This record gives sequence, structure tokens and C-alpha cells, in this order.
Amino acid sequence: MTTNIKIGFIIAGGVLVSLFFIYDLQQFLSLEYLKLSQVRFTDLYADNPLLVMGSYLLLYILVTALSLPGAVIMTLAGGALFGLGVGLVLVSFASTIGATCACFAARFILQDWVQQRFSDKLVTINEGVEREGAFYLFTLRLIPVFPFFMINLVMGLTKMRLTTFFWVSQLGMLPGTLVFVNAGKELAKIDSLAGILSPSLIVSFVILGLFPLLVKKVLGLVRTHKQTVV
Repeated sequence: MTTNIKIGFIIAGGVLVSLFFIYDLQQFLSLEYLKLSQVRFTDLYADNPLLVMGSYLLLYILVTALSLPGAVIMTLAGGALFGLGVGLVLVSFASTIGATCACFAARFILQDWVQQRFSDKLVTINEGVEREGAFYLFTLRLIPVFPFFMINLVMGLTKMRLTTFFWVSQLGMLPGTLVFVNAGKELAKIDSLAGILSPSLIVSFVILGLFPLLVKKVLGLVRTHKQTVV
């Protein structure tokens, strides 16, 4: 990639990130805004489903690729607006495509900045990739030891192929995405204080809390099995 193209990407990304914070666009990626705008977005989706799905997909990719805050709220919004099935598909692909774009940018455009910013974490992740390969990324996706955006960037400086990064991230993030999208679907049903205590919503948040512990236990068993086989 030529220097001019790199500079162009850096300027474009910098402008978008600056506008996001200057105009406080994060206020539109909040749970409060989601609840207040739920009816309006639902009506818009009913009238223009393809337009709304396409816009949501592109916005989610942009937020993830630029490592902006708000991905969790957008995931909940996906469940609230599209339901579990469509929401899961949209969020899964949008989050993975955005993550891969961030990984690409770190590898070919922002190498020096990522190296300086995350030098301590880079050593740990490089060792993990060398030791366990793609399974290490799969583990990081299931149990977010490091922040989501940081994994995207630091993985760009490893030897892992982008295609491998994409499909492993897709699989690794899918269970967590399912839990959050389902929680968003249940949040969409709250229209009174009584709704907060609905059994389905309580189950969703119990799963949300227990999910990391369950995954950690399962991965521990998998590693023990692998060591035994070896």
C-alpha cells in the first residue's frame, strides 16, 4: 500500500473519529436513546426493511472498524429492532467485518501506532498465537480477557492470515452475540416496571452473567483434553 493511500485512510479515519466526539454522537449509541427511539425505528423498519437493515449493517461496521464506543448498544439494538434471527445474522457479520477492517488497518496502515500503544499486550498475544494458533484467538473471542477493539488491532501485527482472523472471529463471537441480541430482544418488550421482572428477561440476563464463567470452564476442559491426547 502506497504512502499516499495510507495517509488518505488515516486522514479519513481521523476526521470520522473527530466528528463522532466533537458532535457527541455517542449520545445516539446509548440505552436511553434506544428505548426512546424504539417505536420510531420499528415503524421505519416496517416501511423500509432493506434500507434499515443496510444502514444498520454499515453503521455497525463503521463503529467497529473505527474502534468507536457503542458496539454493545448496537448489538442490543439489533435484537430490539430485528428480533433474534435477523438480528443475530446482521450483528454477527457486521461485527466480524468491522473487526477484520480494524485488523487490516492495523496491519497495513497503523503498524507503528499499534506497536507503540499496545507493545506490552502484543508480546502476550504473539506468544499465544505462536503456542495455540487460531484456537488462541477463538479463546479470546469467547472470553474477552482484552477489550474487543484491542484484539482487532493487535491481531493485525501477528502472522495470522486475515481470512483466518475473519472466520475464527465469526465463530468465536457468535455465542456472545447470541446472548446480547437475545437480551436486546427482551429489552424491546419492556413497556412498564412490571416488564422488568418478566421471566424471559431475567433468564436473558442470568445467561449474560453466567456465560463467561461457563465458557471458561468448557475451554479449560478442552485444553486439558488436548494436553492428555498429546
